[in-house]
Amino acid sequence: MFSLPSARTLLAACRPSTWSSPFGPARSSPSLVFARGRHQLAPRSVKFLKRHKGVLPIPVGGSTKGTTLTFGEWGIRVKGNGMRITAKQLKSADEALKRKLKPIKGAKVYMRVFPDIPVCIKGNETRMGKGKGSFEFWATRVAPGRVIFELGGVPIREELAREALRLACDKLPTLMEFIDRKAPPRLGNLLITPELPVDANAPQVVAP
Repeated sequence: MFSLPSARTLLAACRPSTWSSPFGPARSSPSLVFARGRHQLAPRSVKFLKRHKGVLPIPVGGSTKGTTLTFGEWGIRVKGNGMRITAKQLKSADEALKRKLKPIKGAKVYMRVFPDIPVCIKGNETRMGKGKGSFEFWATRVAPGRVIFELGGVPIREELAREALRLACDKLPTLMEFIDRKAPPRLGNLLITPELPVDANAPQVVAP
């Protein structure tokens, strides 16, 4: 997880770089560049250091995008309420999946979400005012029915996929469900099942 020891170090690491030009005054780059580690889940650069808290996305318009599998054969998606998942939780779940699938050559883990929202926290029993709190961690907002992880690359037995995804679910803060390619899309708590075709030759039953 991306973390800095103090606010002063954070400001020093995120201060825009300046360069001097012989044709004019120094200019500052529009985005902030972070000292991100190779295995850390954090964006390379952001335009603004702090962001509003925001709300959890709710698919009120009827969109089912991101609720079915796209890359793999097995996966998990959010079954309970929407949640804000931190980068540390996603990294722990990803490591649990890769540790379980390590004996299978060619197995791949697909993460369908990415923590790109900076979360700022103020200390307990702090007086009101004095601006927004300091940066703490990265997170992402997931809606009900959103696919979080997928397993694919090579054929994987269902029993092994269930066990690996169960270990990943233990690292996440909300209720998950196991899905496959045949799982219907989900709209909130409602499963969108296809309608059965109507047979024109079937006898019509008329109620008395």
